[in-house]
Amino acid sequence: MLGKNLSVHFYPKKPKNYESGLVPIYLRMTIEGEVTELCTSRKCELTGWDKRAEKVTGKNEAVRELNRYLSTYRMKVFEARLLLIEQSKAVTAAAIKSLLTGREEKSRQILEVFKQHNDQMAALVGKEFSPGTMERYRTSLDHTRSFIKWKYGVDDMPIQKLDYEFVCDYEFWLKSVRNCNHNTSIKYIANFRKIVNRCIRNGWLQKDPFVGFKMTKREVERVALTESELDSIMSKEFATERLNLVKDIFIFCCFTGLAYADVKKLKRNEIGIGIDGGKWIFTSRQKTEAPSRIPLLPLTLTLLEKYKDHPQCKQGEKLLPVLSNQKMNSYLKEIADACEINKDITFHIARHTFATTVTLGNGVPIETVSKMLGHKNLRTTQHYAKILDKKVSHDMAVLKQKLQKVS
Repeated sequence: MLGKNLSVHFYPKKPKNYESGLVPIYLRMTIEGEVTELCTSRKCELTGWDKRAEKVTGKNEAVRELNRYLSTYRMKVFEARLLLIEQSKAVTAAAIKSLLTGREEKSRQILEVFKQHNDQMAALVGKEFSPGTMERYRTSLDHTRSFIKWKYGVDDMPIQKLDYEFVCDYEFWLKSVRNCNHNTSIKYIANFRKIVNRCIRNGWLQKDPFVGFKMTKREVERVALTESELDSIMSKEFATERLNLVKDIFIFCCFTGLAYADVKKLKRNEIGIGIDGGKWIFTSRQKTEAPSRIPLLPLTLTLLEKYKDHPQCKQGEKLLPVLSNQKMNSYLKEIADACEINKDITFHIARHTFATTVTLGNGVPIETVSKMLGHKNLRTTQHYAKILDKKVSHDMAVLKQKLQKVS
């Protein structure tokens, strides 16, 4: 707990250009590495100060009165510390100083700290944070503001009011009032927890309201196309150019693992020669800014060649004429219906298909797949391996039935 280790020291402090005479006595407080000084409003002769005993030497009444004052002042420091603990306030050197001087530090507000965090983050977009991350924190701030208004009927509230009940009710509000699913709710709460952790580290909040709160996400089954479904889309020719365009870009993503945002921003200068002498994609994911290195397969090279003279590609640096995400996903539904695929196909399924059907399912090592997908750790990629485990289980169950019939 912050404030557990408190040291108090008195010392005479010579003013600038000091030559002779009385000097002010200062108090130095140190709590968990935080140092604060303040004047005691008393003075003494430098020659009469006992550095080890931290008091004035002598036996006259003025000396005794001064030493009693310093002893009382020391007691007031520890009384102020105890008062902060009793009031569940952060025990900091600055807070104790405020109590001693009668100028109590203004209580920080939850949304005020959250907004300050977001303002600092906004200044680092493009350097340390992606625009998508910034947008999520803006939304999280809006949700926190709406929740505080809903539950407490106020525009903001002191950080010290944060407790376990606040966090639990926030989760309930996200799921019931905002209709967020479990994992989305946990994401917003994780954003809010970052703000709480900042308050704790700054000494503004003593007790972590998240102690005992479970933030485990639920496993979400990642849907991917099977080999036959992928072949069905690849071999299908459509009467309209827009559907053929969407199909081609979808197939390109199925064989590169690029998400919609990444294929949309893909530029000519992100294609280079790889270690094997072939053409590779050298890019970074928009979502995480993690580097992604992907060797281009013959099919993807054919698609890039097909669209190199497309008006949208000739006019700029884009490699493929990608439409808006809404339009692309809408046309994918038409493609799925035409191919009689009973799945809600979106562009993110292309990424899942690359991870499972195209790579892992064909024996590409999981470490290699993780690198191409731009995952920051292997655990993220292992979710795709679980999908393959289900397929193995299903295939073996079919085999068991066949063997039982034979016997």
